[in-house]
Amino acid sequence: MKISIIGQGYVGLNLAMAIPSHHEIVGYDVNPELVTRLLGGNSHIEGIASEDLSLKVSNGSYIPTSDSSLITDSEIIVIAVPTPLDANRQPDLSYVRSACLTIASVMRSKVLVINESTSYPGTLRDLIKPLIEENSFSSSLFEYAVSPERVDPGSKSWNLFNTPRLYSGLTPEASNKAKEFYSSFCKELHEVSSPEIAEAAKLFENTFRQVNIALVNEFAQIAHALGISVYETLDAADTKPYGFMKFLPGAGVGGHCIPVDPSYLSETASKLGVPARFIDLANETNLYMADYVIARITADNPPNLEGRKIQLIGVAYKPNVADTRETPAIRLIERLRGAGADVTWHDPLVSSWKGETSSALGGADIAILVTRHQVISEKAIIASSPYVFDTTGTLTGTPSL
Repeated sequence: MKISIIGQGYVGLNLAMAIPSHHEIVGYDVNPELVTRLLGGNSHIEGIASEDLSLKVSNGSYIPTSDSSLITDSEIIVIAVPTPLDANRQPDLSYVRSACLTIASVMRSKVLVINESTSYPGTLRDLIKPLIEENSFSSSLFEYAVSPERVDPGSKSWNLFNTPRLYSGLTPEASNKAKEFYSSFCKELHEVSSPEIAEAAKLFENTFRQVNIALVNEFAQIAHALGISVYETLDAADTKPYGFMKFLPGAGVGGHCIPVDPSYLSETASKLGVPARFIDLANETNLYMADYVIARITADNPPNLEGRKIQLIGVAYKPNVADTRETPAIRLIERLRGAGADVTWHDPLVSSWKGETSSALGGADIAILVTRHQVISEKAIIASSPYVFDTTGTLTGTPSL
């Protein structure tokens, strides 16, 4: 079977590597530099070894390309492109639309189109299907299904094989074909009654996390005002064996999912005339954490931060990965520079980011631990600056949330 995957980022490349090699897999991406790197067997994603990638390329089971004509005779096409927010933090489906137009322009034979990109309920039925069919050679060529991605970058416990997968087609035939496809490399499948259920479930999964992280971030501020440790309090609450799930505070939220997906759900609710107060407040609360951290640091280092040398330690959005998507470090840096601080950053896993390079650890007046990578010792972090503020709760004897 020939399978084409549009988008070769965290979702698309993981999928390409998970599909058994007896299939022919085309990895299409509009970024020619990325394609060149993939053709050379060089992985850009944690958890995917370059050796494994190189083997799939060399044996011909995986073909990275920017040539859309190579997907023409595919039996399955998976859309695995980003669904970010725009500059106004509104959903941006331009990559999905572009993928649909590419599919419509090249397909001349029957194909199942599966959307894995996270989006609002109704995306498959109301956007992808009409857009493809309005621009295609023949609308009768296409069947449609959805199976929202569940990729946890850098995880050693969860992968595409053992993570349960949701799926649903617009027709029973499409559902059956999707099931046959995913069952070849996924251990546990759950069919739901409509694509809208699958799309909404993915949004709610991450909205649940956004809301609970916001709650614990707010509670961290309350605990500090009370003069008690938020971390010890959470540990105490976690001794309850039922009805409680522990979340930890931080400098904000990062990654593609948690800072982004709730906004897709909120916009959908708004269009339906349903207020999404919890979702919107959670988003505001988590974005505010950068301002709260800076206020705490300023209070400890009066009168202000103008001219102070400040180094952020860890700009990846989660420990032990190099993924900087939607990292809370962005907002911290912007706010600190807006306050006149001289800001640098150090991250041993991120060599360059936003046109800047990682600086050597130390040499600043103030250090802010944003993300704790295992490769940096606690001793080195504490010794890096006369004042270290810990947003992770992993250091001993330093100011923290």
